[in-house]
Amino acid sequence: MKLHNTLSKQVDDFTPRDATTTTVYSCGPTVYDHIHIGNLSSFIFADTLRRVLSASGQNVKHVMNFTDVDDKTIKRSRERYPELDPKEALAKLTKEYSDLFLEDMRRIGNDVDAMTFINATDSIDGMKELIAKLHAGGFAYIADDGVYFSIAKYRAAGKKYGQLLEISAENTSEARIQNDEYDKESAHDFALWKKHKDGEPSWPFELDGQTLDGRPGWHIECSVMSRSLLGQPFDIHTGGIDLIFPHHENEIAQSTALESDPVMAAFFVHNEHLLVEGKKMSKSLNNFFTLEDIVQKGYDPLAFRLMILQAHYRSQTNFTWENLDAARNRLTDIYAWADLRYQTTVDFMPDELDQLFKTTREDIQKALEDDLNTPMALTSLSKLMNFMSNIAIPGVEGKYTDGTLAYLESVFGLPLSSRPDITDEQKTLIKERQQARDAQDWAKSDELRDQLQAEGLAVRDTPNGPIWSRL
Repeated sequence: MKLHNTLSKQVDDFTPRDATTTTVYSCGPTVYDHIHIGNLSSFIFADTLRRVLSASGQNVKHVMNFTDVDDKTIKRSRERYPELDPKEALAKLTKEYSDLFLEDMRRIGNDVDAMTFINATDSIDGMKELIAKLHAGGFAYIADDGVYFSIAKYRAAGKKYGQLLEISAENTSEARIQNDEYDKESAHDFALWKKHKDGEPSWPFELDGQTLDGRPGWHIECSVMSRSLLGQPFDIHTGGIDLIFPHHENEIAQSTALESDPVMAAFFVHNEHLLVEGKKMSKSLNNFFTLEDIVQKGYDPLAFRLMILQAHYRSQTNFTWENLDAARNRLTDIYAWADLRYQTTVDFMPDELDQLFKTTREDIQKALEDDLNTPMALTSLSKLMNFMSNIAIPGVEGKYTDGTLAYLESVFGLPLSSRPDITDEQKTLIKERQQARDAQDWAKSDELRDQLQAEGLAVRDTPNGPIWSRL
C-alpha cells in the first residue's frame, strides 16, 4: 500500500513494522461539545484507512483517544455543573459528549467496535512518569505555573524539532505556551503539566522535591496514550492538517527526547480541511454545522460519508447543500444497485458480467491502496453500476459476484450486503402488478403501483421484468 507520509513529504510504500499487526493511532475528539462535521470528516478518513488496510489482509490495531481534560473541557464543565466537585463535573460532562461522539461515529458508518478508545484521565500516572523522566533527562524544567518542555535542550541533544514541517530559528521563541490552544506563528516551550488553579480538577504530583498538584498539558496526553497501547515506534499516526503543528510536532519531541530512535510513528498521514461554502468553518460566519444539523434537514448521515469519500483525503472538500444533495442521490443509486441481488436472476452475458465484477473489485482495491484514492474507487463502482443499469440486468449469480457487496461494504462503510430484502407481501404486489399489466388492466396496475409507492417502493419495467427500488 502507498500513503503520503508527512515526514517524507511524499507518497511512500507502506509496510508494517510487525508483519502480524499494523498499529494506527488517531487523534480523537476533545469531548466538551458536539463534534462538528469537519472533525467527522477526519474520522471518516481514519476509519476508511483502517478498512482498506484490513481489506489488504492486515490485522489492524486502531487506537483513538478522548481528550477529556484540557482548558476547554474544564471551562465547560465548571459552567455546566458549578455545584459539583471539579473532577466530578469534568467526568460527567466528558462522559456525556463521549457517548454523543460515539453515536455520531456509528451514524456516519464508522466501525467503533473495530477501534480501541482511551481516555486521557485514565492515563495520568503514565503522563507523570514520562514528565519525571524528561525532567531527569534535562528536557523539562519547573516553572512557577507548571512543568515545560525545553525545545532548546531538545535541539542541543542533537534532536530535530521540525520533522513534519520546517521550523526555523526565527519562529522559535524562548517564551512559553500556558494554554492548550494552538499557536502557529512561532514555536514555544510547551506545558507538560499545569499547577492547580482554584476550581480546576487536580491530581497529585511531586517532582524534584516540589509539590506540583495539577493536571497534564494537552500534548503529553497523546504521547503517553499511544505508547501505552501501541508501543513506540508504531506504524501510522493520523489527524487533520491543523494538528501538524504544534500538536504532532510536540508529540514527536516529547516522545523521542529520551530515545535513540527519533521516530515516534513511521508514517504521519494527514487529511485536508473540510470547507463550508468555500470557507473554513466558523460560528461567526454562521457556517458551523454538526451531524445533527444535517439530520434535521432530512439527510441520511451516510450521504455525508459518501460526500467525504468522493474527494481525496489530501484535497480540500467543499461542503455545500448542493454537494450533499448530489451525494444523497448517488447513495440512493448505489442502494438500488445493491438491492438487485434480491431480484430475478437472469443468464444474460454471465461470463462477461462476472469478469466485470472481478476487474471492478480489483480496480477498487488498487485505487484504495494507492494513497487511499477513494474518488477513483467510486468511479470504478459507478462503471459497473452503469453497465448493469443500461442493459436492465436484475440480480446476477457468478463466481465473482459472490461476496462483492460484502467487500464494498467493508471498504466504503456503506450498508450494502446487510440491507434487508423487501417483504413477501410486497413481492406478491409486484407480481400482481405485472400480471395486471400483462392483462392490460391498467387501472389495477396503477392501483398496485400507488400501493407500492405508499410502502416506499418504486417499480421500473424492463425487458427482463420489473425492477424495484426503495424511495
